[in-house]
Amino acid sequence: MENFEKVEKLREKTGVSYEDAKKVLEQNNYDMLDAIIELERQGKVAEPKSGTYTTGASQEMENVKKYELAQSQYENDCKKNSFREGIRKMIDFIRMMFHKSLEINFCINKDGQRIASVPMLVIILLLLGFFWITLPLLVIGLFFGITYNFTGVDKVVLDVNDVCDKASQTAENIKNEFKKDDKQN
Repeated sequence: MENFEKVEKLREKTGVSYEDAKKVLEQNNYDMLDAIIELERQGKVAEPKSGTYTTGASQEMENVKKYELAQSQYENDCKKNSFREGIRKMIDFIRMMFHKSLEINFCINKDGQRIASVPMLVIILLLLGFFWITLPLLVIGLFFGITYNFTGVDKVVLDVNDVCDKASQTAENIKNEFKKDDKQN
């Protein structure tokens, strides 16, 4: 079929002008099917007459758009759900830490007798709010024979108590060395 005949046939099947038919055929290397699809994409194809067929590309494109929209909505929902899940996990962790800080007590002892016992939460808040006062007071207390330990239900308490005992022992050793130096001078 010659190019003129293809233009005429495309014009008859689609109802577009000669100019549009020629232009779209040239763009598609005179491939009739590609030309019809392109015209449908451009929205230039007249409604099909009964008994005629179309490629269905416009319906297909609409289905693709609907699918892409549904996919993006799904991805947005997943992002929202994962964000919510992350926030929920963070809140659960904070809640668990809050309860643990109330279950564990920080004990202050002098000569083996308990002077005070406060929830760990109080010590954490003191350290966060008044770090430069609280920490030096705790260290100075070690040099005056004050020992610290934690009471509670966790294995972590035992490990932290070992550290507290070592700190007390180190402070006692330093204090003893100063006493030796004073006696020698």
